[in-house]
Amino acid sequence: MLETYLPILVFLAVSGALAGVLLGLGLLMGPRRPDAAKDAPFECGFEAFEDARMKFDVRYYLVAILFIIFDLEIAFLFPWAVVLDKIGTEGLVAMAIFLGILIIGFVYEWKKGALEWE
Repeated sequence: MLETYLPILVFLAVSGALAGVLLGLGLLMGPRRPDAAKDAPFECGFEAFEDARMKFDVRYYLVAILFIIFDLEIAFLFPWAVVLDKIGTEGLVAMAIFLGILIIGFVYEWKKGALEWE
């Protein structure tokens, strides 16, 4: 049984050693030229103008949650499409119900204006 996992263990050992060597070489031989401009905090190429701990609008979180929901929809579609010929009509109906529920939620959010960004 160990011989089946041996190639994976060798791959992990070699990749870990290579990563360690490359990081070590970068730290040892890399240039160190500290500068006040390099060490200063910046935001998008210019000085930060507000505190990083500012409050976000609730709509930001709403859009993030909506993205996760509809992103998961796609994550369920790929495995379903791969096994569609094996699960037949029953799987097709189940996915149609699933997509119908998600489409109803999407239309509801669209009508409520949750997808509008001001």
